[in-house]
Amino acid sequence: MSLVELIARADERGLAASGLACLDRCVPLLGGDDELLRPLWGTLGTGGDTGQWAALLDEVRGKVGVPEDSEEDEAAVLAHRMLDAAPKAPADSAVREWAEACSVAALRIHLLLDAADDDTPVDARREGDTEGMPPLLAAELRRQVAVLELLAQHEAGGLRPALEVCTEGRRVLRAVVSRRARGRG
Repeated sequence: MSLVELIARADERGLAASGLACLDRCVPLLGGDDELLRPLWGTLGTGGDTGQWAALLDEVRGKVGVPEDSEEDEAAVLAHRMLDAAPKAPADSAVREWAEACSVAALRIHLLLDAADDDTPVDARREGDTEGMPPLLAAELRRQVAVLELLAQHEAGGLRPALEVCTEGRRVLRAVVSRRARGRG
């Protein structure tokens, strides 16, 4: 099943977790530490207080800097836009749109950082066209699919394994960002 189909079938928790997962993997571009979004994940679990989402989101926004708006930092700008666009509640009517936008932005970020020539539109990749896909982009697409599948199969029980998928992706992106910074410095 394509990523587009998985998002279309996801429930509100799955959509909120999908968007949050994309954002979580991009935390290195926000300048945050690995625990930056952990409290938001906690609101999505069984017994979590989704009413805290907005306040926690405001705290996260207060902890990250504002990106420089330059072509060189397009990936960071996209990551900040994901955070800025997060809905006020994980069950908000805008959560589907946010999850879709986060999916596209995260794939675009990984494509930018992959530094590979790939002229296939990101939307085509999300719909299943994976032929000749650059490795960083392919890995992000697999992670997005894995998160949605885990949540569809295990509901709230899929949050912990989904977070593990995010942790792996965040480590990879942190290494890429670090290597990129050393190359510029």
